[in-house]
Order: sequence, then structure tokens, then C-alpha cells
Amino acid sequence: METSMPLRNHREIVETVLARQRGDPSRLVQILREVQEALGWLSRETLAAIARGLRQSLAQVEGVAGFYSFFHTVPRGRYRVLWSDNITDRMLGNVDLMREMCRKLWVEPGRLSEDGLVSIDMTSCTGMCDQGPALLVNYRAVTRMTAQRVAEMVELIRGETPLAQWPPEWFAVADNIRRKDILLGNTLVPGEALEAALVRGAPATLEEVRRSGLRGRGGAGFATGQKWQACRDAPGAMHYVVCNADEGEPGTFKDRVLLSAYADLVFEGMTIAGYAIGATKGLLYLRGEYRYLLEALEQTLQRRRNQGLLGVEIMGVKGFDFDIEIHLGAGAYICGEESAMIESLEGKAGRPRIRPPFPVTHGYLGQPTTVNNVETLAAACLIARHGGAWYAAIGTAKSTGTKLLSVSGDCLRPGIYEYPFGIGVAQLLADCGAASSTHAVQVSGPSGVCLAENEFQRRIAFEDIPTAGAMMVFDNSRDMFEMARNFAHFFAHESCGFCTPCRVGTALVARLMDKLADHRGSPHDIGEMFKLHRLMQSTSHCGLGHTSCNPLFDTLNKFRPAYERRLKSLDFVPAFDLDAALSQARQMTGRDDAAAHLANATETEA
Repeated sequence: METSMPLRNHREIVETVLARQRGDPSRLVQILREVQEALGWLSRETLAAIARGLRQSLAQVEGVAGFYSFFHTVPRGRYRVLWSDNITDRMLGNVDLMREMCRKLWVEPGRLSEDGLVSIDMTSCTGMCDQGPALLVNYRAVTRMTAQRVAEMVELIRGETPLAQWPPEWFAVADNIRRKDILLGNTLVPGEALEAALVRGAPATLEEVRRSGLRGRGGAGFATGQKWQACRDAPGAMHYVVCNADEGEPGTFKDRVLLSAYADLVFEGMTIAGYAIGATKGLLYLRGEYRYLLEALEQTLQRRRNQGLLGVEIMGVKGFDFDIEIHLGAGAYICGEESAMIESLEGKAGRPRIRPPFPVTHGYLGQPTTVNNVETLAAACLIARHGGAWYAAIGTAKSTGTKLLSVSGDCLRPGIYEYPFGIGVAQLLADCGAASSTHAVQVSGPSGVCLAENEFQRRIAFEDIPTAGAMMVFDNSRDMFEMARNFAHFFAHESCGFCTPCRVGTALVARLMDKLADHRGSPHDIGEMFKLHRLMQSTSHCGLGHTSCNPLFDTLNKFRPAYERRLKSLDFVPAFDLDAALSQARQMTGRDDAAAHLANATETEA
């Protein structure tokens, strides 16, 4: 722990990290991460030393450190346990398991144990929805938690056993690939797609991507060829390729599998993109929850350099220089938005930019930048090898190719399914082993759409149901109100705080959902949430605020009884709860009898 480390060692660690990162302020997020990994947390003295080394103000450095949830400016335990709090983890009993762990270790959630040994808390979805309940221990993923595993983990923590000596099977993350098609079933060898692109030439390769109809697989569905062309045509001293591997949408884990089992395909797609747009540098932004993948990915990059597939004069082509660097995020859902991601890559708090200008003309370091999803770049390899017409013949007219779907929840076979676009939801449910009692599917995470049973004949396609990939299945035993409530708290937690409508609105919606959960709400409160939605949708700075009430709308319209049975009254009830407001007075007076409560007192008088 930092508190026991001599100040000199603090300075030495900071100086070493700054030297390794070339004293570059744009690498502040990586500097903070490396220093924290060495010291355990980031004290004000440490942040001041970093600020001096970068010639920045302390306020700037503290602002960045305070923005990301994985940076700690107060001490945390030597064992930092973060339970994934996605709704699918809750369905598998994560709350009870965490409560039992806290009880056994004598620690309160969100607090540091008195001996400084352990801290336990919840975090947003960790991308392990197919094998939960999941948690992070010192940012290493542990899957399939059980009561037995909790008991064993508690003993290891009490014994201060290093993580390297924990059972290795705990840290095993399965790919769970359930269905393969052209992408997951490809037989390309490293360099094969790149060679085809080089033979064809950059303009012709770009034209093949345009001809393919490939659209962004991150959810927005923007035409990839059009984005690449705009970036190529934009004036700038440098051009950049950014791979968005920050899949923070709850329920999504397809990019995790691609980076684990198909890293060569992803890196080759980035290289082809670099060749097409005239870039010499690529950046992969890896979400902090996937820290465990970093070493393997770095090894793959080095192997590709050794094979002549990265670096100077790639595959012997003079003038074709391109290399890739990995930047690790630090726990911020908002960084999945492309301009917020670029801000983070530049060492800043990851807040979305005002657009225009767009990244294709003014992106990373103010230069033309194409930002593509992991799956999009992997698909580009297939197009480079087989051609745009071949790819366009798969799927539908407006949604070409295949889509990777991350399936979790109430089904026998959660995991990754690859289908041509146009697959019906009913077919997917049959393939994953969902029961006939399935009554809802949440598509594309909290910001997506909730489908009721009468909508299962709809298709996964941009012209019907677009999706970034998440498919969470719920049978009729599940409470759809609690699903929406979980998502409301997710958005309140992940709001970057930049704009007032989103910062305040998401907090108020979460509070009103809690009020309903406590059976203290009325139709008036539901109306207030609709008003907040309209306000956030029209005035929020970015998509988080625009879509944060989507789960509320869908579940209210399709599963209204889940809300109505929680209402205290079907008539108007004031939002201000006088009886609750008097709770402190009751504590001060030592009274908690029936007459001390407003409702009971009124009934007695009557």
C-alpha cells in the first residue's frame, strides 16, 4: 500500500512511468493506470508529482483521475473486489453472494476494511454476462461465482494469498461460441487479407468496402466505406485508425471473444483500414474490464511485427508504414462514444465533444480519424479477401453480412451466435435454448429496445431491429420493472456529468424508480419520469441522456402491471413524503410508535 511506501519510492515510480510514457500529457490516462498499479492508489502527493512531470496543473490531473471509476484517490484494499451489477448477474444471485462475502470479511460494501486488506463494491457490467455471476479482483475477471467459491475466496483473502496462487480455473473466461458463420468460421491466415488488399491497391480496396455495404457494428450502422473515404479525403498531417474495443453496453461481450480468439483478424482489419485511408498509426482502446487480455494482445502485436505485418514497409511495400498501440480504459461507459473515446486517448476526461466537426476530419490530436468497432474491422478482412460483391450477397439488402449476437439470461446455451442479418428473434430463442415461457428480450442493452412476446417474429437487421449485439432473455418469472430499475441506476452511475439535463435527470429517474420499488409511488411519479425523458431527449449533450429512459418507456408500455402493482395509489400522491421527512425527528425523540407516523396518526384522529 502506498501509505507504507517511502516517498522516495513514490517519486521513483512516477519518474519511471513518466519516462516510459515519454512525458506525454496525451498519455495521462495510461500514466495514472500504471502508477496506480504500482502504488495501489493515487494520493494527492502522487497526483502532484505527475502534474509536475507533465507540466500540467494539479487540477487538470485530479480532474482526470476523478472522472474514471477505476482510479482511486482514496485508499482501497490490497484486494479490490468489484461485483458485476448487470441485471443478468442479479438474476444469478450476485447480490446475495456479495452480501455473504462482506459478512464473512467484516466489511461494508463500498468501504475499506479496518485492516486495509479488502474493499468490496459493485461495478457496471464487466462483459461476462454469459458466465456470471462475475466479479473483478484487482481487475482480473473471475467468472461463475458460487457460495462455495465465495467461501474459498474469503479464506484466500484472509490468508493474503497472492492472486498468482489462486485456482487458475477461477480466472478462465470461456469464449462460448455457439454458432459460427463467415466471420467466426473463417480460415484466413495472418497476412492473407492484407496481401489481397495490397494487390488490389488502396483506392480499389476502399471501393470494395463501399460495394460490400458494410455498416458499423457498434450499433449506429454508419456506412464504413463512406467513413473511410471521408477520412482519406480529409486534409491533415497525420491520419489515424481507432478501434473501439470499449463495449460497455450491459449484455454485450462479442468484442471480448473477437479479441480473445480472433485478435489477428482485428489487427489485420485495422492495418487494412490504415492502408485504405493513408494512416500510419492505429490505436486500440481496450475497456478497463478487459485488462486481462492486454498481455496476450501485446504479444500478438509483437508477433505480427516480427512477421512483417506491422511496422515499416509492411510486406515489403515501400511507403506502407503502420503500427498499432493499445490504450487501456479505466471504467467509463461513456467512452464507448467515439468522441469521448478520443478525448480519453488524448489523456482527458472522456466527455463527448460537440459535433461537428466529426472525427473523420478532426479526431485524435485534431487529425482525420476513422473510429470503427472491433467487429467492423474484423469483417473488413473478409471483404478485402473475398470482395465486396461476395459480402453484399449475404444478409439483407440494407444489412449485408453477418452479425455477432451476445446472448445471456434465461436460456440453456448463453454465448456468441453469428447469423446472417435478417435472422428472426424466434429462431435465435430456439437456438439458444430459451424456454417457451420467455416473455421479453432486451436488444442492444439498456439503450436499445425491449421486445415482448408478440414481437418475436421481428428480424435482426438495420431496417427492423438494429443492435450492437446484446440479447438478454427473460422468462415470465422475471420482474421487468426491476430490469428497468437496474438500467436506470446504470445510466445514473455512468452519466459523465457534463450537461445538467442528463446529470440531474438520470439521478431523478433512478430515485423515482426506487420510490416505486418501495410502494410509495403514484401515476404522478410515472408522469414525472416521462417529462424527464422528454427533457433529456431534447436537451442532453449526447446519446446517453437521449436513450436513458428507453427501458422505462418499453417496459411501461408492454409490462405495465409490473409498475401498477407497486403504486401506493392509482390517484395523485405528492412527491414529497412528509412521514419519511420526519424520520430524523423520530430518531432524535426516541419515538417510533404508531402514533409517531403521519398516516397512523391521521387514522387515529379520524
